[in-house]
Amino acid sequence: MSFIRKIKKGNKIYLAEVENVRVDGKVQQRHIRYVGKEVDGKTILSSSLSNVEIDQVKLSGPLLVLDHIAKEIKLSETLGEYGDEILSLVFAHCLDYQSINKMTQWFERTDLNMILDLEDLTEFRLLKALDSLESFDETKLQKEIFAQVKKKYKLDNNGIVYDVTNTYFHGKKCPLGKLGKDKEGVKGRSLIQIGLGVTKKEGIPVFHKVFDGNVHDSRTFSDTLTSFREYNINSGLIIFDRGISSKENQQGIFALKWKVLCGLPLNSQLKERLRISINNDNFIEYKNRVKLNKTIFYTISQPYSIAPKINGTLVFCFNEQLKKDIRESRFDEISNAQVLLAQGRQIKPELDKYFSTDGKLMPGKLKEAEEFDGFSCIFSTANIAKNKMVQMYFDKDLVEKAFQSLKGIAKVRPIRHWLYNRVIAHVFICYLSYLLLSLLKYRLAKIEMSPVEALKELDSLYRVYLRDSKSNFQLSRMVALNKKQEKILRCINKKLLTKCSV
Repeated sequence: MSFIRKIKKGNKIYLAEVENVRVDGKVQQRHIRYVGKEVDGKTILSSSLSNVEIDQVKLSGPLLVLDHIAKEIKLSETLGEYGDEILSLVFAHCLDYQSINKMTQWFERTDLNMILDLEDLTEFRLLKALDSLESFDETKLQKEIFAQVKKKYKLDNNGIVYDVTNTYFHGKKCPLGKLGKDKEGVKGRSLIQIGLGVTKKEGIPVFHKVFDGNVHDSRTFSDTLTSFREYNINSGLIIFDRGISSKENQQGIFALKWKVLCGLPLNSQLKERLRISINNDNFIEYKNRVKLNKTIFYTISQPYSIAPKINGTLVFCFNEQLKKDIRESRFDEISNAQVLLAQGRQIKPELDKYFSTDGKLMPGKLKEAEEFDGFSCIFSTANIAKNKMVQMYFDKDLVEKAFQSLKGIAKVRPIRHWLYNRVIAHVFICYLSYLLLSLLKYRLAKIEMSPVEALKELDSLYRVYLRDSKSNFQLSRMVALNKKQEKILRCINKKLLTKCSV
């Protein structure tokens, strides 16, 4: 495909239409024709303005930004032969993805053929690109990508936040999908699970893994532990939820010489310890108060050994507002159940324990259920004050926001592929999309704008293609930047302003 090149002669700049051709294996530029000149930053065509027609208008602004970030971390080269095709899917997931069979129509509306040097993109090529990911060692590939990110963004990488979520399929034919209840509480969906690790400070993804939908969270983390050394992650602090905590995982982390901050499920042993604390200590005192955004916690700490040689600090946390909310929600369900029982109808199985065989409410059972409402338990092997433990653990929404982006912006949910390798590839594309969005967020921090807001603002930044109806040459120009768009591009890299001026 031809394009316009600037040629400087003396103090004048001429515009020539050229194209890249391959000669003896090397790419060279072939001159086609002169089309005009540039004076004071404005293009003056060599033909009459009356001969010039608007040929096409294509989306360009958001794609230039995503492509710039991808180039910074050498993403296309790392992804191999189909790197640019894969990037087109990644960019689409960041902006307006629907499905592969609609990608070619979306592609036609964008300037991707120029930005990624892709022409005549087809559904077949996109599926080949997805299938090409199967040939990679997933751990090695993610390690290489993160190494480039770490180098470019100078990440200290002394902490990882890890969690697991699930997502569902359309259809039930993929061997990875297992029937179960998803994170939204909906039963009977075909699910897979995704484990995700992000840097503690910036929320930039380090790695992800895909698991069968019926693997317990603690097991997924156990499998992940074996990969930690391969990512060149320095010893530091790992933060994870109570569903992942197990004796085996704690011992694995200890062996890696990492410190841990995690939630613990209230088992019978911890419940007994908590009862003693409730009876002996007054939780609701100013000295025990920790304010995190709009949430208030009251905390009591004590030494604790989670396994032999694994010593640390146990913190019981009490959220008074959460206790009230849980109580009122339970009362609403009990009230509704009483109405249903009076009508001779069935109630939720989990509410049976509150009623006798003749349908009467048992207040003692209700009181028993309320005992630990609003209480939670966290543990750390690091030397961290209890206030800091609470802040770091309950503010670990970096990974939750990552999952929201994966399921929302990056469109990981629902999955429409059935073949095993394409499901894995689809999740990987979504992972790369979130990686670019998180790096964009990192760049935009100084102007306090989210990546979604920035990409939406740049959505009106089009490239207009002009064609001379007599000589048939083509020239393109970007529409003028507004102040906010200029601010965004300057924040990311000033060189983008130059790209948007030609």
